[in-house]
Parts: sequence; structure tokens; C-alpha cells
Amino acid sequence: MSGGGGTNTGGAGPGTGGGVRVLRVGRAGLLCEVGSAEEVAALHAELLRRRDAGELGDVREVVPAARTVLLDGVRGPAALAARIRGWRVPPLAAAEGPLVRVPVRYDGPDLAEVAALWGVPAGRVAEIVGGTEFRVAFCGFAPGFGYLTGLPERLHVPRRAAPRTAVPPGSLALAGEYAGVYPRSSPGGWQLIGSTEAVLWDPGREPAALFAPGVRVRFAEVGA
Repeated sequence: MSGGGGTNTGGAGPGTGGGVRVLRVGRAGLLCEVGSAEEVAALHAELLRRRDAGELGDVREVVPAARTVLLDGVRGPAALAARIRGWRVPPLAAAEGPLVRVPVRYDGPDLAEVAALWGVPAGRVAEIVGGTEFRVAFCGFAPGFGYLTGLPERLHVPRRAAPRTAVPPGSLALAGEYAGVYPRSSPGGWQLIGSTEAVLWDPGREPAALFAPGVRVRFAEVGA
């Protein structure tokens, strides 16, 4: 898992304003590059809307990442690329997208360190995180892991200098501009602030992943 740059606190971010760089990828792919996580979210939502409306033609997959959205299985990629470059993508509305509430205990081993970095008492971390609406920017690292944006830049924290060899499943963690919940035990260098019993990935569930790009996430303190 990796951290990154700056985000907002859940309000409408800037649209792409026509500033989409589009690159060809193979015979049937396009890679759309923008400048921020907020612009990725807006572009991803716009692409899904237009695909659902039948405006994109045949596009098999729309996959967001930190600063890009990949279109795969595109018929007529050159023509579609020219159209996308001219788009003015509206900012994503704060309340747009489904909302998932995740119960959390703020019992992580790095809670005091994060509080110190933020310059607040440890008890305020739950209040700050709980008062933030996050959004799943993209997924990766492990099945069910979503990279969540929403914390303002002043609350971004560095990765740990020495990663842990095993992070417990359900750990709520921070690194750079992102928050995330480990869906299974794995090595990791993020700052652990809490834990949840929510199941992030269940192959027998539909959908298998609790978090998907565009989903809004609220962390509710257990017992609060």
C-alpha cells in the first residue's frame, strides 16, 4: 500500500475543466490522466454516467487509480480519446454515491503517535475521523482494500519508518492522504489507529467487496 498527496474534506472538488490527458494503451485501451484524487473521482463518475447512457460505445472496463482512469475494451479508441480531451467534467457532489457506515474501535497501536502528529489528545482522533466523510478513490493491494480520501492535507501522516510484518485484519490505518482498512492479515507500513469487525472482502457476498470506487464511507466509533 502507498500514500500520496492532498485531498479535501468531502466537499465538491474541482472538475477537470477539460484538462484530461488521454493516452492510447494497446489496441483497445485509453489511459486518462488528471491532476488530483478529486479529479479522478469526478472523471470516473462522469465516465460511468456516460457509459450507462450509451455515450461511450463499447467500453468493457472503467478502472480508477491514484491519478488516472483506465478504459479497456474500447471500440474506436482514437475517436473516444478526442472526445474526452474536450470534456469539461463537473465536480463530484459531496453526497453523490452510496454510503457505507463502518463501526470502529479506536484501539490501534499508533493512535497516540497519530494524535501527536495532529497536535491533539488521543481522544480527538476518533472525533476527527468520525466527523470526516471519506470516499473510495480506487482499490488495490489486496482484494477488498480501498484507498479512501477525505482527510485535509494538514492531517496527512507519514508511513511508519519500519513496516510491520503482519497487520491484523480489520485494522483502520492512515498513510499520506489515504485511509484504509486491511481486509486480511498482511505486512504493512501504515499507521494503525483502530479496528473493525466489518468484513471487507467476502467471495460469497454480492458484491464481494464492501468498498468500491465512488462509495462514501463513514467510520462510527463503537460505543460512542
